[in-house]
Amino acid sequence: MNILQTLEAEQMATVRAKALPEFRPGDTLKVNVKVVDVTYDEKTKQNKTRERLQAFEGVCIARQGAGLNESFTVRKLSYGEGVERVFPIYSPLVDSVNVVRKGKVRRAKLYYLRGRTGKSARISERVENAASDTAA
Repeated sequence: MNILQTLEAEQMATVRAKALPEFRPGDTLKVNVKVVDVTYDEKTKQNKTRERLQAFEGVCIARQGAGLNESFTVRKLSYGEGVERVFPIYSPLVDSVNVVRKGKVRRAKLYYLRGRTGKSARISERVENAASDTAA
């Protein structure tokens, strides 16, 4: 391992204290993002900062990059309009990621969902193999 890889490994360990769950494109994710609200208080003449968590729930349509630069794209429909956000995996603003449901897809990039709505945009659910557990 060269020096850059060791430095990246150290940075990844410091940024992400708790590990993210395993997820793939096609999975429906709920990403909790830290949002910082800054307001100016006239009385004290200072800026007030408030942190809150905001959930962004949608379908993971892509994962790209490797190491410290890895990110994933989540797409959702908001008031009939498609909204996509790219989240770096090792960002301090990403608080947690929960897998709501696992999707069964045959592609790594699901950009074709951008042109679809309604029934044609649905993804069937992936069922994990329970037969391998009972075979023992």
